[in-house]
Amino acid sequence: MSDYAALLSPGRIGSLSLKNRIVQAPMGTNLAEEDGSCGERIQAFYETRARGGAGLLTMGVGAIAHPHGTAEPWQVGLSHDDFLPGLAHLVERVHRHGARIAIQLQHAGKTAIRDLTEGRELWVPSLPPRGSTAMMASLTQEELGRFISSSKSRQSGQPKIRVMEPSDVDNLVTGFADAAERAKRAGFDGVEIHAGHSYLIAGFLSPYYNRREDAYGGSLENRARLLLEIIAAVRERVGHDYPVWMRLDAKELHTEGGIDLEESLEVAAMAEAAGLDAVSVSAYATLKEGHEFTEAPLVQTPGAFLDWASVFRKRLGIPVITAGRLSPEDSERAIARGQCDFVAMARPLLADPELPRKLAEGRREAIRPCIYCYVCVSQIFLNQRIRCAVNPMVGHEHEISLEPAATKRHLVVVGGGPAGLEAARVAALRGHRVTLLERGPRLGGTLFFASLAYPPNGPLVDQLRHEVEQLPVEVRLGTEATPALIQALAPDHVVLAVGANRDAPAIDGADQAHVWSGDELRRLLTGEGEDVARRKLSLSQRMMLKAGGLSGVTGSTAALQKLSKLWMPLGKRVVILGGGLVGLELAEFLAHRGRHVSVVEAGSELGAELSIPRRWRVLHELREAGVEILTERAAERISAESVQVRDAEGDIQTLPCDSVILASGARPDDTLAQALADTLPDLPITAIGDGERLGYIEGAIRAGMMAGRSL
Repeated sequence: MSDYAALLSPGRIGSLSLKNRIVQAPMGTNLAEEDGSCGERIQAFYETRARGGAGLLTMGVGAIAHPHGTAEPWQVGLSHDDFLPGLAHLVERVHRHGARIAIQLQHAGKTAIRDLTEGRELWVPSLPPRGSTAMMASLTQEELGRFISSSKSRQSGQPKIRVMEPSDVDNLVTGFADAAERAKRAGFDGVEIHAGHSYLIAGFLSPYYNRREDAYGGSLENRARLLLEIIAAVRERVGHDYPVWMRLDAKELHTEGGIDLEESLEVAAMAEAAGLDAVSVSAYATLKEGHEFTEAPLVQTPGAFLDWASVFRKRLGIPVITAGRLSPEDSERAIARGQCDFVAMARPLLADPELPRKLAEGRREAIRPCIYCYVCVSQIFLNQRIRCAVNPMVGHEHEISLEPAATKRHLVVVGGGPAGLEAARVAALRGHRVTLLERGPRLGGTLFFASLAYPPNGPLVDQLRHEVEQLPVEVRLGTEATPALIQALAPDHVVLAVGANRDAPAIDGADQAHVWSGDELRRLLTGEGEDVARRKLSLSQRMMLKAGGLSGVTGSTAALQKLSKLWMPLGKRVVILGGGLVGLELAEFLAHRGRHVSVVEAGSELGAELSIPRRWRVLHELREAGVEILTERAAERISAESVQVRDAEGDIQTLPCDSVILASGARPDDTLAQALADTLPDLPITAIGDGERLGYIEGAIRAGMMAGRSL
């Protein structure tokens, strides 16, 4: 515990004693039943995180007026006593593991999507300012279709807007008080009032959204009146010893005339005087561009809210909770330095619910890291149930478990990428004897190279490798899997995780030395491509490659990151053919290394394999870096100094370049599967990962887990 003594120390919120300072942040999950009740799916989700050792779980977005004011199709309800049995059972399951649980009280106001789609009025403090957004522009047609079909909209014409009357305000205050009392009766250890993220209370606090001219608008005291009335009503109903706190935006970013830090501090001080026990500091951006969502509330920058939380902690006499992409190390420092009292984690506890327990046991390297790919929240945008790219069990805790194998077998896993590593890990945990064959000099596969373009992938490589090394898995590096070798190993079952083939496209000039496939570039930069270097590089370039040490770096993505800034076998002008995940992340990587990059995509959609917020972020970064992006262009000819592309009208455009990267054309590689079927027809084979179906990291991890679990 010495490395995380502050983070793992006991703490208090009002009368509530907590065993550590790790809070599961409230999040929308879409895991409740359609009627808002808590079924086995959501109960198992929270029990899993309680078992993992967090001191406090905060159940997200409990709808105080369900189904009114809800933002998700499967949101938890708190509006009548019919919800109590499921809520009470969930609380009891959390308490079994020594954790505490609170529930967040929320009314979504103008963002109550369910009200919108079901034809009900959206409650607002005043008519929202007119604005425009480009957020939907980068969604794929499939995503738009999923959103529309899941909404089941009965709304026609303009949304129905209800500017709240005083009687509506009274009803809202009563609704929060009723919900808090109901939460206490269900056994929750506290409640959090959601006063942020543009929901209804935040709308009243915001001078941008609140243009009222009565007692609830104008001055800060008036705009805070609703919040203070809710606090008073809740306190009257649950008593002064019951823990009550709120989530509050430190700022409204990209909002002219919105909430600023000083006003937010004053609101927090008023709430403290009114009897609140803590403040959870967050932030929100008025979203005109999609990438702004990754500034707040779900941040891309590590520790983005810490400086603001520090100011709150200096001003207030009650505990301060904060979130915002905080690693265990950042969290430990923040608490030890007095920047906050508790750290709220959302995405990290999706990736690994056992994070707190592993820290306490001194097993930091065993924690499955979040790669901040935004798959989880992308699901919520599309009105789907939550999932996680690196933890396939999220949302399925009620139906997926890792039980000891009834019959122990010998498995050979071919391929040391994410799919193969996960399959080997899970199979070994269940008691199987596992032999893993990897033809390269290291584990990680293409994920190792992907970590250069997107560094958060690096810790996932390290964790997968660490877990396999801790288990009785026989790893053979530098070993080509052949039918003869596999026959000699005499396995009961073979799992093929061999990745994808990347065929050269039928483009005139694609065979030239300055034209690189993604696989060639990967092998060269990771020290596996001596044959590539001989074919593609001059003698002086090969000498520079060795002098720079790139070919000798075999295990560290961080070292490769630094060395790639000094030298790469690419000219200053690079054309990337393919605007999918691989092409866009390579473009970002190269632009940050001083290259002038053009991305050419034959279709109309970019980065379809990326989750929505991650796609927003990447496209924004590319625009900021000056990357030229051309869609609906087909590459026709590659010359020594240019690429010719043809648009939909047949017009030819010439793009000057020194190097070309082919970032499309991937397909599952079934070569070994066919060879084994021919030579060992009775041997059971399971193909997973990109060798079976292109699914990238999320698909690879899921396929690996399912294979290891099913055998």
